Amino acid sequence: MKAEIAAVGRRTFSSLKVPNYRLYFVGQSVSLAGSWMQATAQSWLVLTLTRSSTDLGIVVALQTLPVLLLGPYGGVVADRVDKRRLMVVLQGAMGIQALVLGLLTVLGTVTYVDICMLAVVLGLNNAFETPSRQAFVREMVGREELRNAVTLNSVTVNAARAVGPAIGGVLIATVGVGACFLVNAASFVAVVASLLVMDKSALQPSPPAHRAAGQLREGLRYVARTREIAIPLAMMTVVGTLAYEFQVSLPVFARQTFHGGAVVYGFMTAAMGVGAVIGGLVTAARGRTGLRPMVVAAFGFGAAILLAAASPALVLAYALLLLVGWASVSFIAIGNSTIQLAAVPHMRGRAIALWQVAFQGTTPIGGPLVGWVIAMSDPRIGLALGGVSCLLAALGALALARRPAGRTAPRVPEAELPPASAGSVAPT
Repeated sequence: MKAEIAAVGRRTFSSLKVPNYRLYFVGQSVSLAGSWMQATAQSWLVLTLTRSSTDLGIVVALQTLPVLLLGPYGGVVADRVDKRRLMVVLQGAMGIQALVLGLLTVLGTVTYVDICMLAVVLGLNNAFETPSRQAFVREMVGREELRNAVTLNSVTVNAARAVGPAIGGVLIATVGVGACFLVNAASFVAVVASLLVMDKSALQPSPPAHRAAGQLREGLRYVARTREIAIPLAMMTVVGTLAYEFQVSLPVFARQTFHGGAVVYGFMTAAMGVGAVIGGLVTAARGRTGLRPMVVAAFGFGAAILLAAASPALVLAYALLLLVGWASVSFIAIGNSTIQLAAVPHMRGRAIALWQVAFQGTTPIGGPLVGWVIAMSDPRIGLALGGVSCLLAALGALALARRPAGRTAPRVPEAELPPASAGSVAPT
């Protein structure tokens, strides 16, 4: 029995045997806890200033609009440049953004317009940093450990979701909302330091794509004809638009449905994070990728959201949000790994950028829409809308998977790929 448990542990955390990734994992964990703290504080600050779920949806939309507009080009940049150096610059810029927001809040001069402007700045950083960060995982761990590392990244995000909002709720209730932004600004030191001190000789960088016209269109054509990428992207577009709007729905769910304050909202988000950590560890140990596991995860995600939306009691809502977090991280990790393993190296940044556009870039549409639905009806309806979208995405994926396959870009062993030229694509 002990041997079996040890074997499961080794499978679950296998990518951490890579020193560079282990260093990055620690730094990113600290930074992400601060980022979730800021997300919680920002949502609560907007509700305090405006008392409007629609205004909250607009802020979330402004923060993700740059991802929608510039995310695909961020993937082109990721395929061209040194990803580690770009991440150092952009992570530092995000720390400065948090510092400015914190100082304005502590000084009592922050306005709704300030929050909107700084949300756009953060979104611009995310549009270029996220594709590089996610594609950089492959350069640290190699193909064999990619699936495990992607899943552990999701575990890190959601462990931070469990810790950050809970601490944020306590800080808001005790020393004020501005402290959350200042702590987040300091947390970026950890991830920047991890990037600066890692062993560059142990990295496995992908051949850079040379600057040329048409590289964005090239990536879009490649993704469209590779069904292992196209179907997960279509699923995430639907789910990302309506289900991943928890920054809009949960604060109002906490305040209006259960008549709670910042602490209740913080613990709702933390409950999702705890569930996601458990689900992420299970997903990391099982190591499944592909369309079938994605469909199963989408069905589970939708059912969990619908149950949470109908919860009659706060304690039960916490328990059901654990299941929401579990299914959420499974869906994200399986989809992300499926796309990265299906994409050829010189297209990986662009493929991941489109995944991020489907995930976060749809929020400028979904955020205000969910906020409007809540304002016109009830927080439960806005939350349930996300559950329905997951079920529809799963059914749509089943229908697309059954259609005859068209022309598909074949997988090419990475060792056989030459350095990417200006217009190179996978052969068809």
